[in-house]
Amino acid sequence: MGFQNIPQERIRNFSIIAHIDHGKSTLADRLLTIGKIVDERTMQNQILDSMDIERERGITIKSNSASFVFRAADGLDYLFNLIDTPGHVDFTYEVSRSLAACEGVLLLVDATQGIQAQTIANFYLALEADLMILPVINKIDLPSADVEKVKKQIEDSLGLDANQAVPVSGKSGLNVDLLMQSIVDYIPAPKGDRNAPTRALVFDAYFDAYRGVVEKVRVFDGKISKGDEIHFIRKNVGRVVGELGISQLKLIPQKELEAGEVGYIITGIKTVSDVMLGDTLTLKKNPASDPIFRYKEVKPMVFSGLYPINSEDYEALKEAMEKMALNDPALVYEPESSEALGFGYRVGYLGMLHMEIVQERLEREFNLPLLSTAPSVNYHVHLLNGNVAEVDNPAEYPDPGTIVKVEEPYVKVNIISPAEYLGNILGLLNEKRGENIGMNYLDTQTVQIQYYVPLSEMIFEFYDRLKSASKGYASLDYEVSDYRESDLVKMDVLVHGNKVDALSVIVHREAADRRGREMLKVLKELISKHQFQISLQAAIGARIIARENISALRKNVTAKCYGGDISRKRKLLDRQKEGKKRMKMVGSVEIPQEAFLAVLKTEQ
Repeated sequence: MGFQNIPQERIRNFSIIAHIDHGKSTLADRLLTIGKIVDERTMQNQILDSMDIERERGITIKSNSASFVFRAADGLDYLFNLIDTPGHVDFTYEVSRSLAACEGVLLLVDATQGIQAQTIANFYLALEADLMILPVINKIDLPSADVEKVKKQIEDSLGLDANQAVPVSGKSGLNVDLLMQSIVDYIPAPKGDRNAPTRALVFDAYFDAYRGVVEKVRVFDGKISKGDEIHFIRKNVGRVVGELGISQLKLIPQKELEAGEVGYIITGIKTVSDVMLGDTLTLKKNPASDPIFRYKEVKPMVFSGLYPINSEDYEALKEAMEKMALNDPALVYEPESSEALGFGYRVGYLGMLHMEIVQERLEREFNLPLLSTAPSVNYHVHLLNGNVAEVDNPAEYPDPGTIVKVEEPYVKVNIISPAEYLGNILGLLNEKRGENIGMNYLDTQTVQIQYYVPLSEMIFEFYDRLKSASKGYASLDYEVSDYRESDLVKMDVLVHGNKVDALSVIVHREAADRRGREMLKVLKELISKHQFQISLQAAIGARIIARENISALRKNVTAKCYGGDISRKRKLLDRQKEGKKRMKMVGSVEIPQEAFLAVLKTEQ
């Protein structure tokens, strides 16, 4: 297609950023259709979303990229490198890596919903990366679209020039050709020096069973050719380039990649841990000294235990976690064991959606039936001996007698909602121990609410209840703020007198009694009846704070007694009671997978 003949000043590297469900994947599909990468025969919706799970949920999880040529109004060909990004707050790290490879972004705003929480969060990410931001108003073909209102919001809330905003419909294709021309006009060309020492950013990677690790790269300076010996600066390993080229949904080999271009490199790396996303690669014969590293290391926010249902799958789970961590550096894991569940991993995630997606991908892509414990967060426990223990697993919570104080992480929550639901949302935030920062009206009907909320309250059905409180209209974004002292206790659950470590949780003392009662009610529903009575107890230390009983399955042993003396019936019942007593001593209780997530699903 003559990619090598297009000079650097006619290359445009850009991403599309937006709040979730504002039509980003649909617009990307439309751009690829105009770029003639797909036609009616090969076209499918969400074409850059390669995973089934992305299609089913209608969200983007993984970054992807595609290169295509566009003939502009001046009659010249321009090379567009579109780097697709996720929209959900849990995948902010994916977005920041993609933005590091771009010169500009299309900031997509839904004409029917206006600016939402993640629109603002992604806007600041692009601002931090010092990118040209081109506002685009999508879904203008819908009857409820209000373009003028959205333009006013873009100017008032974001401080962007609304005259540059391009109103389009990704679905029908209306004005998308104007948007393509605006990309040529407004987004700057890359500035790299093709004669300087080579520097390229590895912004993504995935594992191919036949070819090993495929690295997605953006070349900033110099050039890379097939057969070159390259060096990864941060990992300090060297490799020979076996193949390189551009991505047009499928990989198209080229002779070389030059400064300003986006493509892929295959070096035959088979060990997943040898690749680090965000690393800089250079040539061994003329190396660059300083790496390109524009984004911060990511820290997991939510932790849970992940165990194979069949213990012989442990090795398979280990291999699957390694492959998963290659293109998801936000995933942190370490081995752990549980008395109740055997051997597994303690896994750190960026948030609840990230946790759901990782578990679903492991089950689907690697065919592993898994059991997950309830999520917890990372607490700082200050001990009498002066040490500070980081505890993300309730089973490792120190003895209360050795604790001076406990600090828990708080997040800064940004909610945008129609003003009519303000009372409901403030009620929810106060119930979740929130602390008000401020409120701001974006227009007469839309309010922006900012609060500090403990992260442990955020992972406990916060999102579902926010959607209920606002009838689905509120949008949410959050970022880690700081650690604060709280009155926290460890609550254990005893089933049939045995402590089940995987059901332990760390809770605020004031909420412990209520949480304990709610958990036991749910467990009572989920654990099936056995031949003997089962006691369920919630305890803080040695103090039992709640109790439920699951009655035994009973057989009517007196059915054969027709009339006669009551002592005959009594004798049969006493014999049954003796049998139950013996069974209770030796019987073990089977706890289903749902019970381990009961801690999250308690009724309000």
